[in-house]
Amino acid sequence: MTWSLDLKDKETALTIAEANSRAVGSLVSISGWIEDIRPLGSLLFAVVRDVNSSIQLVFDRSSKDAFEIALNTPRQSYVLANGLLQESKSKNYPKEVRVFEMSVLNEAKHPLPLDPTGRVDANLDVRLDARALDLRNPKVSAIFKIKSSFLSAARAYLRDRGFIEVNTPKIIGAAAEGGAELFKVKYFDREAYLAQSPQLYKEELTLSLQRVFEVASYFRAEKSHTTRHLNEFLSLDAEAALFGKEDAMKLLEELVATSLKVIKEERDEEFKLLDISLSIPSTPFERITYTDALQYITGAGREVRFGEDLDSESLKLLSSKFHGYYFITDWPAETKPFYIKPSDGRLTESFDLMAGALELASGGERVASRKLLEERLISKNLNPKDFESHLRCYDWGMPPHAGWGFGVDRFIANICNLGNIREAVLYPRDETRLTP
Repeated sequence: MTWSLDLKDKETALTIAEANSRAVGSLVSISGWIEDIRPLGSLLFAVVRDVNSSIQLVFDRSSKDAFEIALNTPRQSYVLANGLLQESKSKNYPKEVRVFEMSVLNEAKHPLPLDPTGRVDANLDVRLDARALDLRNPKVSAIFKIKSSFLSAARAYLRDRGFIEVNTPKIIGAAAEGGAELFKVKYFDREAYLAQSPQLYKEELTLSLQRVFEVASYFRAEKSHTTRHLNEFLSLDAEAALFGKEDAMKLLEELVATSLKVIKEERDEEFKLLDISLSIPSTPFERITYTDALQYITGAGREVRFGEDLDSESLKLLSSKFHGYYFITDWPAETKPFYIKPSDGRLTESFDLMAGALELASGGERVASRKLLEERLISKNLNPKDFESHLRCYDWGMPPHAGWGFGVDRFIANICNLGNIREAVLYPRDETRLTP
């Protein structure tokens, strides 16, 4: 048999999944990185992997050039191989490629900083320092395939309900929520900040676009070294005109349940790799008011005063009563930003979505009156004059509105049973990690 393909014509290469779908006897060209090489007498076996699949290559000495190239190619090198698809005797591979030609597109230089097969453990810092190589581990890439499917499902869910995807500025002139957790940047001859949320912009956009959402990174200058916090994080935010607190909670819980159903179907193999049996929660999620939560926590022996936020230890106590997803509603005004609508007494039309002891989202109904919003700013020791460009929108016929911000990285870390949120982020940013 004579058959040749120009090895420089890389566009002709099939994915491994495509090659496996061809009939035995087909001539195929595949590319990927060499994961394993095993000489066995006159034969040589190699496993080549791409982002989704792997396949066994077989070399024999009758194809001398290809045999010698394979024998001397370091593991993890990127190769292009041409050959005949045939049945395999390996229990791991129903088909294999008998290789006639192979070209090394890029040779891996050893020693590598880590073993991307995962057979030799590496700590998280080493993995993050060599993240691009770390992603060759199928268990690691599985996390980001799941994340991609979630974002796609969430976008589809919101678009189907009339939401318009928007993009708001990430360099801002004033804090959206007040507070000191802002990164300052030099903006020509002025001082600016990196956005900590799209809050004020998305509220303004309900004036005309009515229902909006955004998927974007935001920044908080917290010196926090926990496994749950980052200084740059991915948030899914939604805001809708004529929504109240209950409407916003229903939208959020249905988004979570619907998206989980989609990714369970799309990413079954990835969850198997991670040894996870993903369960789909029923809706509506359980709800507990802040007041009732406080009563339970203090009854369990932990002292928390009304108006205080619930710390991690308090939430751990609460999670012993509430499993899975649930809402804590009606938070005191002291614990919530100025734009959250007050309700009776000291409470607000607010909620947090929890997964056990982990906060995933925060939201509620917003203040829709300029006068009340100015009062709320003053109550938070903020100057209404600093928010004039936002306040004037309330003179243009602002509708009542509600929404939420949802922490995508935390959610993915939670459903993938990851011990550290950094594992759910390609290139995480915290106080000590700025490169690569």
